Amino acid sequence: MVERKKRVAVLVIHGIGGQRADFAEPLIRGVNREVKRLGADASAIAWQPVYWDDLLVPRQQAYLKRALKDGRLNYQRLRQFVVSALGDAGAYRQRPSGTLAGTQSGRTYERVHARIQEQLSGLYHGPLSERPLPLVLMAHSFGGHILSNYVWDSQQTPDGKLSAFERMHWLAGFITFGCNIPLFTFAVDKPVPIRFPATRLPARFKEKARWLNFYDPDDVLGWPLKPVSPAYARAVDADIRLQVSGAVSGWTPAAHLLYWRDRRFARHVAEFLTTFASRSG
Repeated sequence: MVERKKRVAVLVIHGIGGQRADFAEPLIRGVNREVKRLGADASAIAWQPVYWDDLLVPRQQAYLKRALKDGRLNYQRLRQFVVSALGDAGAYRQRPSGTLAGTQSGRTYERVHARIQEQLSGLYHGPLSERPLPLVLMAHSFGGHILSNYVWDSQQTPDGKLSAFERMHWLAGFITFGCNIPLFTFAVDKPVPIRFPATRLPARFKEKARWLNFYDPDDVLGWPLKPVSPAYARAVDADIRLQVSGAVSGWTPAAHLLYWRDRRFARHVAEFLTTFASRSG
């Protein structure tokens, strides 16, 4: 049986708050279903999840076990969410406390980025058969900050040993959802985003390239990106307000986690991907 040709590659990464290795499956199923409803070929999409929570969970769980064992702390489930969420962000920062400048070993920043590179390489040498295609990045929550840093590093200090695809030269889409990039921009006066779309992206794909940012109004961890700075306003094509929380009234941690299974969100993603995945694309 001949495998159908891939037309677009999608790298999807999770964000904060304890995740499972199969975190992306509901989203992939939902988007593929909507792609088929649009009359396009879902098999033309090469999906590649990036799971990195396992790099931090053992330390977080060890602390929680010690801190919660005597039962003297209230709101234990909420505390578990807070430790996971803030712990992820704190551990990822470029130079953790207790390390010396220039120290490379054990830094979570490098370990997470190495995981991204590993999965990106697997995508290129595996499903794509070393054939570069338009690359769409999908990032939830803190994952947007991580992928933004990864792309920035790739653009500023490219690794000549990698293919053009792996160096992000084929970056044609960035879909951020529940994104908190703005919270990490306050250290500078004029935040500058990644170069988007990729400078070397072929013209036939560049005209279709989009950075779409989705946020639920009840999700206090998801924010618009255009107000960050004039540079972000130019780079981001649209901040899209999308109610995914359904019956959730006001903010709970659940509002931040419901994008993965929301049909309307999946429809938006499918409509964008089909601009590359359809035969006419």
